[in-house]
Amino acid sequence: MKNRLEEIRKQRGIRQEELADALKVSRQTISSLENGRYNPSIILAFKIARYFDMRIEDIFIYEEEE
Repeated sequence: MKNRLEEIRKQRGIRQEELADALKVSRQTISSLENGRYNPSIILAFKIARYFDMRIEDIFIYEEEE
């Protein structure tokens, strides 16, 4: 699953540490999400979307494998 997390975070001038603190996760979790090494739980995806006042689908892009 692809995501726009890093792009959105940088547009808003938010550091990984700030986002991690707000979401109560580690900075490493944010880094792993941004680098595509980790897909968020549905709860974390909702928290991220709510934090940025966006829809989950506007941050996380699900592409079905063929």
